[in-house]
Amino acid sequence: MSLNKNLLTISSFAPEARALRKHFESRFANPLTVRPDRFVWDYWNVPDQYLSLRTPAYEYFPNKLYRQFHERLVLWGRRTLGCHDVSPPWLSLYINGCHQNWHADVPHGPWAFVYSLTPWQSRKFTGGETLMLKPSTLTFWESFEPGTALEQNQIMTKVPARFNQLTVFDPRVPHGVARVDGTMNPLEGRLVIHGWFMNPRPYIEGPLSTTELQKKMKEGWLDQISERVEGHALHGLITLRLRVQASGKVSNCVPLTCTLKPVGPSDSFYNPFAEPFSIRSLIKQMTAEALQWQFKKHKSSSEITLPLLFSP
Repeated sequence: MSLNKNLLTISSFAPEARALRKHFESRFANPLTVRPDRFVWDYWNVPDQYLSLRTPAYEYFPNKLYRQFHERLVLWGRRTLGCHDVSPPWLSLYINGCHQNWHADVPHGPWAFVYSLTPWQSRKFTGGETLMLKPSTLTFWESFEPGTALEQNQIMTKVPARFNQLTVFDPRVPHGVARVDGTMNPLEGRLVIHGWFMNPRPYIEGPLSTTELQKKMKEGWLDQISERVEGHALHGLITLRLRVQASGKVSNCVPLTCTLKPVGPSDSFYNPFAEPFSIRSLIKQMTAEALQWQFKKHKSSSEITLPLLFSP
């Protein structure tokens, strides 16, 4: 994921996709059959905001099958985002008229996800894309060009809900789901598993312990970061990937993700001579200093996914 991106899509995410879809289809195969497991959907209607059918994903699918998918999702979040867990995911179904109007999910988790079980290529409906405002829209006046017209594609991004695609995005960015039109058949609707990646904390693969890592971070590194950001209202998450050799030397440190943003009025608005704060320089300094770390020796190397959460 690029440091400048608040959106990531991964194709062919889970080998469980076909089995999950097959189980969904089996429940709706014969609409004349009365089975208890058909009566699980909540008609979620918040006027002018949300309209869909939803049910807890972890209760809808067979336990073993869903657990395999869930563990895959959680492990991906730990390795890539530094988020230890996911919120209890929803399984949502969108048929004719279903939609989500513009909103933002600030308190739920630093990253949101949508995993699609929709046969997108053969769909019989219009709409159903995840909608996101573009960064240039969120900073509209900074890039404003008098005399230049804007249309939908310049204002927002549309993300198709392709089958077996995982879409991950910054939930602080206003987003929604385009209204689905064209089918009342649940087998032909937009079907997705969705939720939030939560609980950022270090994830270590290898013999190095969390205690060792925390001790090293407290040896001035965190204090230096605090000094650099002092006086700047920042919100978001930076995630670093470190490789520690068996000798204890850090051989590599790269940023995986960054959603860090300044919030509130810019200093330069009130003081045109103020030096702008550079998030990219901050990350460069953080990685350069982490490369100087020396841990004790272990029998093998370790990889660390290290998230740092900033809040004003």
